[in-house]
Amino acid sequence: MKLIEQANSMLRENFSDPLLFSSVFETAAWGKLSEGDYLNQVLVFQTNLAAEGVLTIIQEIENRLGRKREEKWGNRTMDIDILYFGQQVIQNRTLIIPHPFISRRRFVLEPLVEILPDFIHPILRVSSTQMLEICTDTSSVVRLIKK
Repeated sequence: MKLIEQANSMLRENFSDPLLFSSVFETAAWGKLSEGDYLNQVLVFQTNLAAEGVLTIIQEIENRLGRKREEKWGNRTMDIDILYFGQQVIQNRTLIIPHPFISRRRFVLEPLVEILPDFIHPILRVSSTQMLEICTDTSSVVRLIKK
């Protein structure tokens, strides 16, 4: 829990207070390559930065919190993803927005539905709630700390 609190503090230092934030959820590791469970939370920030600038900041935060990029979906101390950037669709060599796996990951959808149930995915054209209803991921997602 300490790492998620540190990440939230660092995000606030860079982007001010979040407009919305979900509860903290404990979730089973996704991708089958990492050990143990993870804590997940979704936060919504407003910024004047471009998406690439936000990516640079969050990667710096991950690095400061001990993130090592050795194995895709392997063990990691911190993983901060940009799920959406308003209604923008971005695809370049460093960034894909919306995040390509939103609709397939229960650990993303549960906290997302808690704070943005009616947000419409700009490509799939369905709401967060609709994505959760049809999600085939059966991984365990347990609310630990209610917002």
